Amino acid sequence: MESVLFYLFGAILVAAAVAVVTVRNPVFAVLFLVLAFFTTAAVWLLLEAEFLALVLILVYVGAVMVLFLFVVMMLDINLVPLREGFIGFLPVAIFVAIVAFAEMAVVLGPQHFGLEQVPSPVAHAADYSNTKELGRILYTDYAYPFEIASLILLVAIIAAISLTLRRRPDSKYQDPVRQVEVQRNDRVRIVKMAAEKKIPHQRGSSS
Repeated sequence: MESVLFYLFGAILVAAAVAVVTVRNPVFAVLFLVLAFFTTAAVWLLLEAEFLALVLILVYVGAVMVLFLFVVMMLDINLVPLREGFIGFLPVAIFVAIVAFAEMAVVLGPQHFGLEQVPSPVAHAADYSNTKELGRILYTDYAYPFEIASLILLVAIIAAISLTLRRRPDSKYQDPVRQVEVQRNDRVRIVKMAAEKKIPHQRGSSS
């Protein structure tokens, strides 16, 4: 049963990952990435990594992907150029994907592929905490890579904010500095006008 679920989730994950790259609408790409994250969380549950699965759903799907979606919508990307020339670049994209897969296979080596080399996880007792084991390894053996990854994410957030603050000729925006410095005389003007004379009502006039 676990093998069937693994292959099912793996097929959905591969299809969602391909859709992230191939779809032309960036909003759809973000939604397919959310599907890929959900499927990855299901695979981690099969590997008895409950903490990673929950963090992936709560942090990435619940916060990071919502931020990505807002950034994509605020960038106001013109979809017309994205729809042009897709077929022309497809052979180059396939070639790059094959080369990247071959490089990963060479680096990892054939001894790390297949169900024989990657057995099922060992069943642990009920009091086993994968959160404790993950924290021990993360803050001892991988402390420096963890800090470097946090800096990279900070740079990505700053870049996303700077992209949303770019000036466009067709957009209207307010200058907060000019709003704070405004005075009453700049906005309010008192105009004195002569009072109009009332026209006396004529009696006996027919309507």
